[in-house]
Amino acid sequence: MVCHPRTSLHDRFDLEIDFEFQAARRLPALPDSHPCSRLHGHSFRCQLRVAGTLHPALGWVVDFGDMEKAVEHLRDLLEHRYLNDVPGLENPTSELLAAWMWREVAPLLPGLAGVVVAESSRTRCLYRGPATSEDPEQVSS
Repeated sequence: MVCHPRTSLHDRFDLEIDFEFQAARRLPALPDSHPCSRLHGHSFRCQLRVAGTLHPALGWVVDFGDMEKAVEHLRDLLEHRYLNDVPGLENPTSELLAAWMWREVAPLLPGLAGVVVAESSRTRCLYRGPATSEDPEQVSS
């Protein structure tokens, strides 16, 4: 393996790729008095994160080109769309959008560890994948 002598195949790395898209939405579950119940748009800023260890022969976790293909897949589905019309996004909150993105790109990105959706410079959601029965943070409703 071509690695730095101080780098181990057991070291963990996070790779991230940022992207943006513009889309409109409304949040139909909210009362009419809430501003987000009305049609509005966002310039969403997003991030995909892949975590893992180094490939023994290649010396990387994942090809950034594969991450770019996942981004392009999402852009094709979301750019300049009315999100409520996208199957599975009938109530496109940032949380549900992040989980939907995960389901779309997880088959394309082994090691997917996070999806971030930011709808403004101050507000964002990080989705880390489906909850498991071992999750200490899992909350029952």
